[in-house]
Amino acid sequence: MKRLILIIIVLLATTGGVIYLNQHKTTQDQLLSISGMTMGTSYHIKLVPTTGQRINLPSLKEQISSRLAGIDNKMSTYKEDSEVSSFNRHSGESWLPISAETMTVISTAQQISQLSDGAFDITIGKLVNLWGFGPTINIDAIPDADAIQALQSQVGYHKLELRQAPAALRKSSNTVYLDLSAIAKGYAVDAIAQLLLDNRINNFMVEIGGEIITHGHKQQQQPWVIGIESPIAGQRSISKKLHLPDVAMATSGDYRNYFEHENARYSHTIDPTTGYPIKHRLASVTVIDRSCMRADALATAIMVMGPDKGLEFARQHRLAIFMLVKQGDHFVEKHSMAFEPYLKSEED
Repeated sequence: MKRLILIIIVLLATTGGVIYLNQHKTTQDQLLSISGMTMGTSYHIKLVPTTGQRINLPSLKEQISSRLAGIDNKMSTYKEDSEVSSFNRHSGESWLPISAETMTVISTAQQISQLSDGAFDITIGKLVNLWGFGPTINIDAIPDADAIQALQSQVGYHKLELRQAPAALRKSSNTVYLDLSAIAKGYAVDAIAQLLLDNRINNFMVEIGGEIITHGHKQQQQPWVIGIESPIAGQRSISKKLHLPDVAMATSGDYRNYFEHENARYSHTIDPTTGYPIKHRLASVTVIDRSCMRADALATAIMVMGPDKGLEFARQHRLAIFMLVKQGDHFVEKHSMAFEPYLKSEED
């Protein structure tokens, strides 16, 4: 459903912040960096030690890599032996056991599906594949209308049954096919944040594929400042700078990830109720929440809803969201009341 769309820029207080992984000794206010690849995208982690704290970066990176690999091995649709892939191949009405971790993600996904009246739906996987949206855009022609309709009739979060103890899934139809790409990265961000806290690291920023969580502060007690990219073709500029105090942020949009065919533009975001890419004026939506997993899923749901319905949804559920809506040849900013404290911090 949702791939990385916006470049989220971490604005550092000093230059030269990259610390090589073979360095063991650290000092107060030193910015440390760890980065790598996971889930078909990149991740970047910034750390600031407390006074006298020693962080073994090679050991920490090994822990992080192992944790991310474990999540990807459970939830990826591109790994044939993952739990999600095993369930997608599973036929019949029997329960298929899954890990408690995968159940956590799927349970949250179902809650967001119910909350959004199906705007977010992890059973949309076959439609995503039909439209050619995966790790890269891969499409030779627009899908046939009959094929779209046939797959769209197979979509529906209500066709997925969950059993909490012991954790297991069951299909009401053999055609049910899951895709966790619009929520799993957010969960991974939360998981790495918890790993850092377990290692007594309290000042950090974790970013995976554009989804972010912050904790504590960066150098010199300064807050983490995150930039939201402006959707201007051919440019990389910042639309907003936000101070994020111990919260998560996820962004969904369609102006970087799309394809054009016969002078028509097709977004990567598929509307589960129609089977077609969205066509409204909402260029991007950013959601701030305590949980990056929730923010990730909610950003996709609101992106499907569009600007008017999405903003009303945010107001109704007191969600902190920021929108960029296309109007003619420029973009108009809209936000919910719950987002205002983050905008005020920009002016400080």
